[in-house]
Amino acid sequence: ITQRVMTTFVTRVLVASYNTSGLVASSTTSNPKIGTHESTKIQNGVTKLTDKRKVCVVITARPSYSRVKTALQAIKEHPALELQLVVAASALLDRYGSVVDQIERDGFHINERVFMVLEGENPTSMAKTTGMGIMELATTFLNLKPDVVVSIADRYETIATAIAGSYMNIPVAHIQGGEVTGSIDEKVRHAVTKLADVHLVASDQARQRVIRLGELPQQIFNTGCPSTDLAAEIAKNPKLDFNPFEKYGGVGNVVDITEGYVVVLQHPVTTEYQHSRRQIEETLHAAAKLELPVLWFWPNVDAGSDGTSSGIRAFRETNRSSNFHFFKNMSPHDFLKLLLGCKCLLGNSSVGIRECAFLGVPVVNVGSRQAGRERGRNVIDVEHDRNAILTAAQSQIRHGRHQSDPIYGDGTAGKRIADVLSTCDLPIEKKLSY
Repeated sequence: ITQRVMTTFVTRVLVASYNTSGLVASSTTSNPKIGTHESTKIQNGVTKLTDKRKVCVVITARPSYSRVKTALQAIKEHPALELQLVVAASALLDRYGSVVDQIERDGFHINERVFMVLEGENPTSMAKTTGMGIMELATTFLNLKPDVVVSIADRYETIATAIAGSYMNIPVAHIQGGEVTGSIDEKVRHAVTKLADVHLVASDQARQRVIRLGELPQQIFNTGCPSTDLAAEIAKNPKLDFNPFEKYGGVGNVVDITEGYVVVLQHPVTTEYQHSRRQIEETLHAAAKLELPVLWFWPNVDAGSDGTSSGIRAFRETNRSSNFHFFKNMSPHDFLKLLLGCKCLLGNSSVGIRECAFLGVPVVNVGSRQAGRERGRNVIDVEHDRNAILTAAQSQIRHGRHQSDPIYGDGTAGKRIADVLSTCDLPIEKKLSY
């Protein structure tokens, strides 16, 4: 969606909302809680259900799906829950690795698709995408009438989910609150915590932070991170049993990975977006000196992704004989299998902090994007400097696999999340507990 078209679209939607009784006014006046169906009762400000709870999970990016896949399966299979799956934002865009086909192959039904990404890959487009998301998700929630909306982690689209749910009197459950990170994600995560009514955190430290933010301790559950569930499954059968080039294509030379390879996954940093091209160039040049095949994954849609992408393309055009191969996307299962077999992961993705801790994969974490997040001994932190990245990567490759660290869970988080959502109170009002 271009900004000019977006402006026209928003104007028309606003006019329509004032000229009809169905979109805004009736949705907020006919029922004090949109998500309650006829068998739901509200007693003392707490939602009590006598039927299956409708749990609406909003997936806004490809990493979000891999992060909560086991929770989705557990919700789907739980006898007291009904899964409503909404796929939105960059998760729908092929440019950033659409996950729709993968979701459907995994056996999930997509209830709604919400197109809400505004072109630009800069702070202005991120802000407008968030506003667009609030509008579109409000309509989606009105149609689906969920009993609880699940918001995931700290991406900027996540706050649109929490705002829309909160203003429609639908309880919000937040996965992965209470963690510390760099960039705008830090603000978004804690803002969503304050909008959320149920907190599904991934560690004891995260739980303590949410308590210090004034949330009721009885509404905070340390379930672990569901991304570790899939990592635990992969660890039981680590053999790379597929050819990534035949299965996923990609761009670049088909390299021999039988003697080892490096994986790179680096996203732009939204508060440093104007430096994204220089930052990616430092990692590109460091990886090129490792003398190992490099499997590089495309960045996400955050501000600065244009600079990151242009840096990758420029390198690709001037280094056609290199041992780099670029992928857009992979299934969560295959990606973790590929990751488990690599010599080292370079970049700034949280997968290096979460899943790689459980799998013991050596990681070089570059820059500030994951600053402050709990991490295992498998991680070396460096700045955006090619020499520092190269030195750290060589050290990690020499070290080899690290001991597994269950810092973010033991592989049972999905089931725990479903169990909590089936039994916890779903308040429509909240009070601070300072």
